[in-house]
Amino acid sequence: MKRQTRREFLRTLGVLAGSAGVLSVLSHKARAGQTAAEAKARPNIIFIMTDDHAAQAMSCYGSKVNKTPNLDRIAHEGMRFTNCFCTNSICAPSRAVILTGKYSHLNGLIDNNVRFDGSQPTAPKLLQQAGYETAIIGKWHLQSDPTGFDYWNILPGQGVYYNPVMIEMGQRKKHPGYVTDILTDHVLAWLKERKGDKPFYLMFHHKAPHREWEPDPKHLALYEDQQLPEPATLFDDQAGRGRAAKEQDMTIAKTMNDKDLKLVPPDGLTPEQKAEWDAAYGPRNKAFKEANPQGKDLVRWKYQRYMKDYLRCIASVDDNVGRLLDYLDESGLARNTVVVYCSDQGFYLGDHGWFDKRFMYEESLRMPLLVRYPQEIRPGSVNDDIALNLDFAETFLDYAGVPAPADMQGRSLRPLLQGRTPPDWRTSMYYHYYEYPAVHSVKRHYGVRTQRYKLIHFYHDIDEWELYDLKNDPDEMHNIYSDPQYADVVKELKAELGRLRTQYHDTTGAPI
Repeated sequence: MKRQTRREFLRTLGVLAGSAGVLSVLSHKARAGQTAAEAKARPNIIFIMTDDHAAQAMSCYGSKVNKTPNLDRIAHEGMRFTNCFCTNSICAPSRAVILTGKYSHLNGLIDNNVRFDGSQPTAPKLLQQAGYETAIIGKWHLQSDPTGFDYWNILPGQGVYYNPVMIEMGQRKKHPGYVTDILTDHVLAWLKERKGDKPFYLMFHHKAPHREWEPDPKHLALYEDQQLPEPATLFDDQAGRGRAAKEQDMTIAKTMNDKDLKLVPPDGLTPEQKAEWDAAYGPRNKAFKEANPQGKDLVRWKYQRYMKDYLRCIASVDDNVGRLLDYLDESGLARNTVVVYCSDQGFYLGDHGWFDKRFMYEESLRMPLLVRYPQEIRPGSVNDDIALNLDFAETFLDYAGVPAPADMQGRSLRPLLQGRTPPDWRTSMYYHYYEYPAVHSVKRHYGVRTQRYKLIHFYHDIDEWELYDLKNDPDEMHNIYSDPQYADVVKELKAELGRLRTQYHDTTGAPI
């Protein structure tokens, strides 16, 4: 073995900080070699992420509309976070934040139209260099090819629910069947076929339950005889908010199309799948046309149709998460594997009359986050501290024993997972959304959220502020920004917003 220089020794001890120092440590470890026992001492990490799965559609979060027994297993055997938030509530930007540990304005992916720069440092790259076997299977949605992975097998773009094409290490192949089952098949095959002499980091990304919410055949009739409860704000007229809420285009009443409502079948079905589809949806569509509802009755019908399909997609996710958890138990991997479940952001389930995400309002800001690791996390524990998708990269690196580069902007969640909150843990979070003008017409905005208050600044072709007291108005129905009683709160929150913009080096958008 090559004799270690003094400089390499100092780097190994962490005296030299930053990503350059990290890479030197990793290269030295690679040269020195790691025993199988040392590799196995570090936990495996499985990061399961769905697309647009709202916390309010999980029974461990108190759902009134569905049951998710397998997702609940992770919560019951690990920790559930009640205040995990995303920094930019839209698919591709959230994924880039998770990969890089940096806000959108620094990782370069501010909206769904930008191509991700895969040359920049990411958690998978650092884990790979530290001796982890890395893989991503499922939705990628970042336009460029994955980097930092020993194996990748991804859906092109958004992917499709039925008979999806996947790109495996650059080769395209069509797979017959339903996407959630197919992705899980690939994950289980990868876990069974890997050599097992290294710890692994696996990103397992579902398409579901993204629009157009197309269920698998075995769940087509689920909820058919039920009337799902409506959210209290289904008919919100936005009178308590400003222009931004009124000028969006994401309403159940006006925005949903025939594919969303299953008045026409998905593209690309086989004849057998088309027959199953027609048998399930044909009678429902006929009954709807004969009833011909109008006004609020039509909105109610659309809500029921949309929500039932959305929840059917989640039922398939839950089934397949169960398949994975069962395999981990049966193979003996469960004890030394960190299992994380989250969505890339929240989603509106008829709340305020909407679907989709993007706004900084609670339903799309909040992410479900469940973490299980038997060696460290107390079963059934709950954490109420403010956590962010910005923290995920550093959390994974922490569990792997890899120093985080100095320019990552989050913090490891590991202390919280161990049941202790550091005295200097954040008491506020910063949000910034950019994708306007674009689909759904949600105005650009940034803001700050504390445990009690939320201040939002809409800008670009608008200049409006909104303030919500989440204790007295949890549904955010009444903008109190101009209420004299909250003048001191506004002043304090603007100061905090300015501090966070400086801390995260964000000079984009309109000034405060």
